[in-house]
Amino acid sequence: MELEMQWDGNPHISLDIKTKLGVALPIQVKNIGFTGVFKLIFKPFVDVFPCFGAVSYSLSEKKKLDFTLKIVGGDVSAIPGVSDAIEETIRDAIEDSITWPVRKVIPILPGDYSDLDLKPVGTLEVKLVQAKDLLNKDLIGKSDPYAVVFVRPLRDRMKTSKIINNQLNPVWNEHFQFIVEDASSQKLTVRVYDHEGVQASELIGCAQVPLKVLEPGKVKDVWLKLVKDLEVQRDTKYRGQVQLELLYCPIGTESSFTNPFDPDYSLTALEKALKNGTDGTEVGGLGKTTLHKKSKVIVRGVLSVTVISAEDLPVVDLMGKADPYVILTMKKSETKARTRVLNNNLNPAWNQTFDFVVEDALHEMLIAEVWDHDTFGKDKIGSVVMTLTRVILEGEIQGSFQIDGAKSGKLNLHLKWIPQNKIRDF
Repeated sequence: MELEMQWDGNPHISLDIKTKLGVALPIQVKNIGFTGVFKLIFKPFVDVFPCFGAVSYSLSEKKKLDFTLKIVGGDVSAIPGVSDAIEETIRDAIEDSITWPVRKVIPILPGDYSDLDLKPVGTLEVKLVQAKDLLNKDLIGKSDPYAVVFVRPLRDRMKTSKIINNQLNPVWNEHFQFIVEDASSQKLTVRVYDHEGVQASELIGCAQVPLKVLEPGKVKDVWLKLVKDLEVQRDTKYRGQVQLELLYCPIGTESSFTNPFDPDYSLTALEKALKNGTDGTEVGGLGKTTLHKKSKVIVRGVLSVTVISAEDLPVVDLMGKADPYVILTMKKSETKARTRVLNNNLNPAWNQTFDFVVEDALHEMLIAEVWDHDTFGKDKIGSVVMTLTRVILEGEIQGSFQIDGAKSGKLNLHLKWIPQNKIRDF
């Protein structure tokens, strides 16, 4: 049963807010107005009155939430950034305390109703890859962006990326994992902020992905447009985009597909022998100690990259052409390779292959930069940045990739992944 409810009141709720500077602010929350749709679930049915053993309630749709913040003895808006930060925290707390799939279970008849409680149904692997063309929030220099990623806005479940100073096109390449309780209704939220030191960070933009659009076991690469507000999108100003790689793994189906972020996925034959005894139990001693200290998954192998061609490159020379070549860089290891220069060509075809030994593929990135060669120097046309997640899962991919930073142009690449256990004398 769903019921639309409206509540208006003027309670006096006092909060003690501590800032980064250690200053305590006595805050009053007043004039609360709320409108939403509540979901009531009567379960389980029984053969005695009132015919159900318990009732669960949850907020299925939040339509409106308004309240007023006030510093005792002052105006909270007088402190830059504080009002927005407090309001965001309060909204997050209210949203997660009662919004579906979170539910409150009220027993009506004696019995065990633990099966009605919220339980995990899967895990969401998220790789925060990069952002581009972020809105600059600084008057001097550029923003110092970082991202906060979450499924539920609980402080212990929200993940924060590292800060990239003075950059509107940050590359994070960070991996996070989240618990999922209801893939059909939950969403992944990304908020990108400008770090302001001891002052409150300023929101650059935010975005959401419904988990229901993800196919279990298949990596989805998405670019999300950032907006100012996810609920009331009146501000149409362009705020940039953020790139994510998402992999949803339902509980109980892990063996039916490959999850490269699973620690067992990367174990060599020796590591597996140390981890498991002949009866399948974990052995002690050196093997157990080594695995206990292992803090992340290590995937090793060889990445074979073929630079096939480029299309519709922009004119950069006075003669109406370009002299393009490509530099390939493995970001973490800083290994580089370079194609030959093709003179006077806006649609060059290189067909050159380069092999890279990769020690940590899940945390590595391939950067392909297209340059114009001149006698007295060189000019960068643009670049393509990608993780290795997809090629690790699929083994081999080929595609046409938009060249970022260029007015036009695409770069055609073929990537092949050879895992360590398939390489002779590796």
